[in-house]
Amino acid sequence: MSAMRRTGYEPTQARSPLRLRLGLALCGLVWGIAAAVGFAAFHQPGWAAVCAVIAALAALDAALVIRHIRQGPHYQPGRSIPPYRPVDSERRGRRHRVGQGPQGPYDRRSR
Repeated sequence: MSAMRRTGYEPTQARSPLRLRLGLALCGLVWGIAAAVGFAAFHQPGWAAVCAVIAALAALDAALVIRHIRQGPHYQPGRSIPPYRPVDSERRGRRHRVGQGPQGPYDRRSR
């Protein structure tokens, strides 16, 4: 197995936060439903409605997260393509004047 050259900015064991987000959405769904039922049992329709809306938003978020997980990984460039354009060795350490970047002076409208 060949080792990919690291650039120093990407993590070695990158993980998607989707499963954590799914867990939090399901927790919000359970607590939202439980709170809505509890407030409805104690004749507090306003709070029950607020908790039901929270539960509905959590259910929507869980559905979107499940959809994203099922889609799988999206297109990623091959191992030979770096994640960004490497810095030229002649430009390394060179500072730019204020108002001028590597592409030239900035237009006032583009700031």
